[in-house]
Amino acid sequence: MSDHDPERTTYPPGVVPDEDTEALCQAATNEAFSCFYRATIRSLVGFLLIQGASLPTAAEIAQEAMIKAYRRWNTVTHPKAWVYTVAGRALVRHVADIREDPCERTPEPTYLLPAPDMAAEWEVRQDLLRILPSLPIRQRQVLAWTFAGYTPSEIAQQLRITPDAVRASLKKARRAASRHPSAADYHAEPPREEKP
Repeated sequence: MSDHDPERTTYPPGVVPDEDTEALCQAATNEAFSCFYRATIRSLVGFLLIQGASLPTAAEIAQEAMIKAYRRWNTVTHPKAWVYTVAGRALVRHVADIREDPCERTPEPTYLLPAPDMAAEWEVRQDLLRILPSLPIRQRQVLAWTFAGYTPSEIAQQLRITPDAVRASLKKARRAASRHPSAADYHAEPPREEKP
């Protein structure tokens, strides 16, 4: 098995799958991961941008997280949360150990950026991104998870802090955003907890 293959499906003891069964399982795994990748990669890059990553860094970390997800595809139970957590931790490690500056421009079109100029246009439309560098890292992390659709309880579980700490960080971030000139109309509310 190569480094790029996901873990193989396990079969009951004594069952030896034939080549056709293995090929069908591999094709199903590839199709499931491909659908997940297409549905998640852009929001994952946005998640990292919100936390202060540059576009090239965010794209690279997102791709690495997806490679890791593919390798473990058959064992990951909540792939979106898993890949967001892996990417978020990789960004923290990257920020703590910066050794070189990434290139300013994407040299060639990719799935994430069909035309390199699209990145600048997308970033310009994100008024909130202007505020983020002035926020502490914890507030940026909490905002990134919030914009990805997670509730304070889910965010607390992923960041290993209390839901009250998540709400406090959101409140501070909203207060800072409301004072910023480029976000006079920004009044984001945290997602409401779902009641059972």
